Amino acid sequence: MYKIQLDTFEGPLDLLLFFIKRDELDIYDIPISYITKEFMTYFHLMEQLDLETAGDFILMASTLMQIKARMLLPKEVDEKGDEIDPRMDLVNALLEYKRYKEMSEELSIFESQQRRVKYRGNFVADEKSNPNELDTLLKNISVYDLVKAFKKAIEQKPEEPVHQVQRFNVTIEEQITYILDKTDFGRELSFLELIEGMQEKLRIVVTFIALLELTKMGKIGLRESTEFNNFSIYGLPDG
Repeated sequence: MYKIQLDTFEGPLDLLLFFIKRDELDIYDIPISYITKEFMTYFHLMEQLDLETAGDFILMASTLMQIKARMLLPKEVDEKGDEIDPRMDLVNALLEYKRYKEMSEELSIFESQQRRVKYRGNFVADEKSNPNELDTLLKNISVYDLVKAFKKAIEQKPEEPVHQVQRFNVTIEEQITYILDKTDFGRELSFLELIEGMQEKLRIVVTFIALLELTKMGKIGLRESTEFNNFSIYGLPDG
C-alpha cells in the first residue's frame, strides 16, 4: 500500500478548533455528539487516503467517545456538590492550544514585519533554495481544506454497486504525469476542474495522492480558491 506523510500535518486539537471556528460553535459548550461525528468523518477520510495518521488522532477519537458516553450517564458531582462537566478537560486543552496558536501567529507576523526593517541580504535566495518546503507552496490553505475538497469530490460521484467486482488499473505515476501536463508552463486550474470527467472514485483517490506527492516534490503549488470546498493548483518552474 502506498503511504504519504505530510510533515506539516496539524494535530487533533487543531482539527477540533477548525470545526469550532467553521461552524461558529461555543467552545465552552461543545456539542460532543456533533463534533465527534465530524471528527470521525475526517479521520476516516485520512484513513482512506492512507495518510500517516498519528496515534494522537486515535487517542482524541477515543477521548471524544468517552466524553460522549459520560454525558449519557447520570451527572457526576464534586466534593462541593457541583456538577462535573465531562467536557471541561477538553475545553481547557482547546483554550490553551488556542492561546499558543494565536501567539505563534502573532510572532510570525512580527517576524515578517521585522524582516522589512532588518533582513538578511540573501533572504530571497534562501526561499528559492528550499522549493520542497510545503510552507512556501500552500498559500493560505490547510490540510483540512484539501480534505474538504476531496470529500466533496467523492460525495458528488454516485455510489458504485458493491456486488460488482471490477479491476481498475490506475497508478500514481500515471496521475503524476497527468497533473504535470495540466499544470505545465505555470498553468493554473482548480481541483474540481482537474478531476472533471473522472467517473471512478479510485481514480480520484489516486489523483489526490499524486497531487500531495507533487506538492512535497516542489513540482506544483496550491492556493485557496474563491469557490467553496475547492482549491487551485498551479505549476512551478523546474529547479
